[in-house]
Amino acid sequence: MAAPPYRPNCSRLGRICVLLGALWEIQAEQIRYSVPEELDKGSYVGNIAKDLGLEPRELSERGVRIISRGRTHLFALNPRSGSLVTAGKIDREELCERSPKCVVSLEILLEDKVKIFGVEVEIIDVNDNAPNFGIEQREIKVAENENPGTRFPLPEAFDPDVGVNSLQGYQLSSNVHFSLDVQSGVDGIKYPELVLELALDREEEAVHHLLLTAFDGGDLVRSGTVEIHVTLVDTNDNAPVFTQPEYHVNVPENVPVGYWLLTVKATDPDEGANGEVTYSFRKVSDKMSQLFQLNSLTGDITIVGDLDYEDSGFYDIDVEAHDGPGLRARSKVLVTVLDVNDNAPEVTVTSLTSSIQETSSPGTVIALFNVHDSDSGENGLVTCSILDNLPFTLEKTYGNYHRLSTQRTLDREEVSEYNITVTSTDHGTPPLSTETHISLHVADINDNPPTFPHASYSAYIPENNPRGASILSMSAQDPDSIENARVTYSLAEDTLHGMPLSFYVSINSDTGVLYALCSFDYEQVRDLQLLVTASDSGDPPLSSNVSLSIFVLDQNDNSPEILYPALPTDGSIGVELAPRSAEPGYLVTKVVAVDRDSGQNAWLSYRLLKASEPGLFTVGLHTGEVRTARALLDRDALKQSLVVAVQDHGQPPLSATVTLTVAVAESIPEVLADLSSLKPSAYADDSSLTLYLVVAVATVSCVFLAFVIVLLALRLRRWHTSRQLQAVGVGLAGVPASHFVGMDGVRAFLQTYSQEVSLRADSRESHVIFPQPNYADTLLSQESCGKSEPLLITQDLLETKGDPGSHQVKKVREKAFGSLLEGNFLLKPAS
Repeated sequence: MAAPPYRPNCSRLGRICVLLGALWEIQAEQIRYSVPEELDKGSYVGNIAKDLGLEPRELSERGVRIISRGRTHLFALNPRSGSLVTAGKIDREELCERSPKCVVSLEILLEDKVKIFGVEVEIIDVNDNAPNFGIEQREIKVAENENPGTRFPLPEAFDPDVGVNSLQGYQLSSNVHFSLDVQSGVDGIKYPELVLELALDREEEAVHHLLLTAFDGGDLVRSGTVEIHVTLVDTNDNAPVFTQPEYHVNVPENVPVGYWLLTVKATDPDEGANGEVTYSFRKVSDKMSQLFQLNSLTGDITIVGDLDYEDSGFYDIDVEAHDGPGLRARSKVLVTVLDVNDNAPEVTVTSLTSSIQETSSPGTVIALFNVHDSDSGENGLVTCSILDNLPFTLEKTYGNYHRLSTQRTLDREEVSEYNITVTSTDHGTPPLSTETHISLHVADINDNPPTFPHASYSAYIPENNPRGASILSMSAQDPDSIENARVTYSLAEDTLHGMPLSFYVSINSDTGVLYALCSFDYEQVRDLQLLVTASDSGDPPLSSNVSLSIFVLDQNDNSPEILYPALPTDGSIGVELAPRSAEPGYLVTKVVAVDRDSGQNAWLSYRLLKASEPGLFTVGLHTGEVRTARALLDRDALKQSLVVAVQDHGQPPLSATVTLTVAVAESIPEVLADLSSLKPSAYADDSSLTLYLVVAVATVSCVFLAFVIVLLALRLRRWHTSRQLQAVGVGLAGVPASHFVGMDGVRAFLQTYSQEVSLRADSRESHVIFPQPNYADTLLSQESCGKSEPLLITQDLLETKGDPGSHQVKKVREKAFGSLLEGNFLLKPAS
């Protein structure tokens, strides 16, 4: 316990010694000190750190501070010494007036533990005020015929100090006619009276000058004086008398200014000026003079200021009545101020948390506040409450302190901020209340992964799209906030056709927009299966996945491709054979085409675009079959040229054309005969063309002869199997040429290759082509295959021609037979 800073000398005058040092005790978290008034700022009061069980340096570390309720701080904490010191000079009389005990209450808050300690400091009175009469002189009129022993009231002195330092007695200057007698009232107040000792003689001395001294009992005695002028007058033997020795009145604190309180009444049986009574306050303080007013003639007391029960609930007013000569009577007016509920509760927030994490455990303290109502009784009882639907609890702790804490774990995604209204209501009639608004922000943690609104996504993109085209915008929502809600997007690694998915598409990590990195081709890639990941930026980050299917839409970007008839690579033209005996509807050939697109873009239709003989041939719209539209006539040209167009149904439609050359003849010999009967060309190059034909036929003949010799050799070698070969001779039509034996087999072999003839005799060079059998069975119908004539050039054909070029034709025949065995027959002019 700290040593008291001040100890008075208690031996002087043998009076009771008052300990003015700092005293303390702790009882149920209540600390008490005492300190004399009028100490300088920073004076020691008590070792608060020691009493709290702390070291001085811990005061600031643990947030120890003084809290008060709207009152000027009288004390402060010295963080260096850990002591409670005065914050300035303390005037006990200003704080407690004449109260026997002056105690100042304050609270000490340990902020880290949210704990309150009550501290009471008793202010010890010191003799710092002298008795004061309030006037410098008093005139007393005394009838000259007054009898000895008559008493005259003297003015009382007022000393605001208490105890031994208050007013202790009076002294009167020496005078043979008067003496001093001090009376003590029931309230303990000393009333000085002037006692007439000897008869007076106005003619001998009209005025007596006396000096009345009042003194207190402090160590350094203080005193005050007033001059008493006793003026002798004619006889006035009756003093005023009040109708009541004490007047009691109750008044509500909220009465308006000008309110009539009561009327005091005193009577004097004397006549004239000796019976005229006037009224006045005695020993009234400045505070009372601002609240009450006394009419000196009527005795009416009215309210001239605002009464406040919380300031003072009782007033003791001394009233004096005196007649003209100066005889006086005294009475008291006791005013009791009745409390009304005119003060709403006052809320002082001492500790407040503005933000709390959503994972904080239940019972976390949010605010600590003090509630005070200056009213009394039921008017001063306060109840605090909050809305029932809030996840918080409100409980009373120490004294008038209340604690607001969480009732359960909070969820920021449910409610991110709470505006808590604490309503403090007193029990008065009508009740008054105060609302305190507390804003609490719920801090976010990363407890929610991003979520997509759909379980899977589908997107469509037309092929041939530009690079960088936007395909789809994906969005995932994260109910968290700030960084925990910032979503980034990515694609899972995978490959397609040996290439990573990043070669085809990419996703904007911030916006979720999916872009095409290449131009898609429906014929190569028809769909992509992706896995999109949405991740937040929390710590640790959370993510979710969703599947995405991208379908490439077909565009009409491929023209029909004609498979049959195929264009020769050497610039020649294929020839189709149509016998002159063909009936209408005879299947000449079939145009086969495909389109690499799909759906409607691959639906093909065929039409005859151009014909050398209109109306002779027709083309099936959907089949591509070229048929005769009428019977062939002798006047119809040997060579018919057809242009067939194949068109798809895309938008816009694409098409392809093929040119067919149809030879109108019953057989290949007839075709060759027609070729040989062609008139010489008018051009200079006709002789060269003939030479080429002769050379070609000769070459083919040589090859054919060599082939026959080989077959004969094979026949001689395999003579023992001839019977077996004759038995299976019926099926040799489909066997390759290398398996035939004899001329019959050769003819059968040639017959299978007599399906096509290609002639080009309308230009400077002519070709006769026997293509290889490399077409699928679907290219020609069975009807066309059954009606085709075998392309055989026989000896009879050559002998029937009597033209000079028969030798050349023979050579052409031989070469043609050789080419037939190889699958080609070409006639070209020599260089």
